[in-house]
Amino acid sequence: MLSKFDEMKLIARCALGDDRRAFGTLVEAYQTEIRRFFLNITFGDAALSDDLAQETFIKAYTSIRSFKGLSKFSTWLYRIAYNEFYSYNRKRQEERLDDNQKAINSDDQLGTYEDSSNSRLDINTALQALNETERSIITLYYLQDIPIKKITEITDLPEGTIKSHLSRARTKMAQVLKQ
Repeated sequence: MLSKFDEMKLIARCALGDDRRAFGTLVEAYQTEIRRFFLNITFGDAALSDDLAQETFIKAYTSIRSFKGLSKFSTWLYRIAYNEFYSYNRKRQEERLDDNQKAINSDDQLGTYEDSSNSRLDINTALQALNETERSIITLYYLQDIPIKKITEITDLPEGTIKSHLSRARTKMAQVLKQ
């Protein structure tokens, strides 16, 4: 884990000197967290998670000069990741509409898992019952351990809305897990 000072030094080297090595160090520091975020919201689709993580880091690199330091770098990076996930889903929905597809086969969403324990599958089934926003918020809050205040910065949603989504998502997941 990078100290705040080291992180800011690397960001400055990237922004001012276009230092790719410095950015590589930032990628190494955050790639596991970002990839885990995507794995959780894509139902374990490793290839898609890797693609989305790569796009996130490319966008972060190309727009590093816009990082003003008003929030933590990780919050800024999660915001990019969150936007990247929603951009991907918008494109996918447009493609489905173009192809006149009405639904996705739930088997395609499940993906493949190296750990196929029943509890992992139960959680993934419960996550499938959530809409994209609820799933993202549950993932950020419970699986990434990000506090609600940071989630408001990442999602640009009010704190009360975040809490409502968490509550509804927990209720939906509990109903699915009871079955």
